[in-house]
Amino acid sequence: MEPLKHECGVAMIRLLKPLEYYQEKYGTWMYGLNKLYLLMEKQHNRGQEGAGLACVKLQANPGEEYMFRERGLGSGAITEIFGTVHGYFKELTPEQMADAEYAKQCLPFAGELYMGHLRYSTTGKSGISYVHPFLRRNNWRAKNLALCGNFNLTNVDEIFADITAAGQHPRKYADTYIMLEQVGHRLDREVERLYNECKAEGLEGMDITHTIEDRIDITNVLKTSTPKWDGGYVICGLTGSGEAFAVRDPWGIRPGFWYMDDEIMVLASERPVIQTVLNVPADSINELLPGQAIWVNKKGQMRLEQINEPKKKKACSFERIYFSRGSDMDIYRERKLLGQKLVDPILKVIDYDVVHTVFSFIPNTAEVAFYGMLEGFDNYLNQLKVQRIEALGHKPSHTELEQILSQRIRSEKVAIKDIKLRTFIAEGNTRNDLAAHVYDVTYGSLVPYADNLVIIDDSIVRGTTLKQSIISILDRLHPKKIVIVSSSPQVRYPDYYGIDMASMEQFIAFRAAIALLEDRGMRRVIEDAYRKSKEQVGLPKEEMVNYVKEIYAPFTDEEISRKMVELLTPVGTQAKVEIVYQTLDGLHEACPDHEGDWYFSGDYPTPGGVKLVNKAFIDYIEQIYQF
Repeated sequence: MEPLKHECGVAMIRLLKPLEYYQEKYGTWMYGLNKLYLLMEKQHNRGQEGAGLACVKLQANPGEEYMFRERGLGSGAITEIFGTVHGYFKELTPEQMADAEYAKQCLPFAGELYMGHLRYSTTGKSGISYVHPFLRRNNWRAKNLALCGNFNLTNVDEIFADITAAGQHPRKYADTYIMLEQVGHRLDREVERLYNECKAEGLEGMDITHTIEDRIDITNVLKTSTPKWDGGYVICGLTGSGEAFAVRDPWGIRPGFWYMDDEIMVLASERPVIQTVLNVPADSINELLPGQAIWVNKKGQMRLEQINEPKKKKACSFERIYFSRGSDMDIYRERKLLGQKLVDPILKVIDYDVVHTVFSFIPNTAEVAFYGMLEGFDNYLNQLKVQRIEALGHKPSHTELEQILSQRIRSEKVAIKDIKLRTFIAEGNTRNDLAAHVYDVTYGSLVPYADNLVIIDDSIVRGTTLKQSIISILDRLHPKKIVIVSSSPQVRYPDYYGIDMASMEQFIAFRAAIALLEDRGMRRVIEDAYRKSKEQVGLPKEEMVNYVKEIYAPFTDEEISRKMVELLTPVGTQAKVEIVYQTLDGLHEACPDHEGDWYFSGDYPTPGGVKLVNKAFIDYIEQIYQF
């Protein structure tokens, strides 16, 4: 209901034929540039704060630019940066635009390697200097590096200490700059290793340059720069000499998919994006595996290499619930199954009265789970119909059959999101009043004071929009009961791998658990969890334990949900309000290949996650309590 800001999106293209080939076959040498635009637009959901692209030409002469970059800020950044690129071509004649050889020699962004990035800030740092791709320049073509990624590191402090101890001086204390310096430093060493090798062989001048570019091995660079990265990532890079690469974290937290034929290699954060843009079947698209890198060298030869030892796979389940496009066939099926698995708990809270219940959803990401929920209730109703028909005996009358078979699950589009209001909701005294009107309702969609209203959302994290808007606006329809359903489990812990939830107090589940402990005179549980967390501050992160789990341990999920209702129901609400959450078991049954559930379970896949949740809990307690 309150949108989560999340991980970025990446796109990378390596054309495997000369530009003349695409001009002849597709009518334009801009084939790669156009495909990059589509890959980025189809992933626009992953980046509303900025966008950037980079391009590398393979055959530039000394003195000619061969590496280009354009970046922009805001939700319209994709249109802006591609408009800027096309602005370089607006004065050209039709003949020049159709001349691939002229484009290669004279035009910016007319290259064979492209990389795009969509930014969603998770650190609070903003501005054009934080928009990817980042560039590291050098007079040696092979030492030039453009880097972008969908990532968040948990141990920036450790890595910063390591590289400064080695004599490096990063320009900014930010994970992207630090990663750029790390990879760039190892790229420098790889080039220097090859330079010495060439000199030993008696090579001179441009022969050395060309031999270095032919022999460079990006896997050497990645194997020496990435092992200490703790976090989730898919990092993409281009070098000035024509290497294209991408590497994924060893836990498989962040997603990456690739496709290759004899014309093109493409990598993106989401599978259906590649399917749509290239019109290829899903089974021709490969997942980049945990700890694996894909690399295409200057000659267009592709290699897959295991860079870091794969850990137990903990692919992000929020990708399946919320963030990725629902057009992926597996994600669509999983989201429907998440909805189906909520039928039994919903039946309990509506006292099995489906006749007097209207089902709906919060637009727009919960729509697929809503369809799954409806299918589940259709199946339930069909079973009821069979039982009632069997109970009539062998010769039921037409009227009796018609009465039974005419029963339907009642579904309506009750909630409507008024997106226009988002643009001018301001801070200050008017914010809450304006926020209350972000959603509208369809009047007359249920029978007042007689019908229950069941409304499903993909997740309930902070509960802010529920309290400020949704419950009050739904109550205007005068339902007997409002049942808010979450297709995901209770979000109890911060994420440190790319989602913008890093502090404890923003979680309504955490606030509810703390309130229950206070209500029941159990503050000692809070004190003990704080003391244990504080005692391990000086330990290596690998030895730390997530003691925040002890805050939730005394209570059932249902107890916490009931307390949430107390905290979130606005004063004056007439309908009874209940909240139903997905179970952890239900999540794993629906999404068996994406076991990353740390936001629900507290089981962080990396030591850095445990270290940061420990810090977040201590910060919260020291801000609220005086232990």
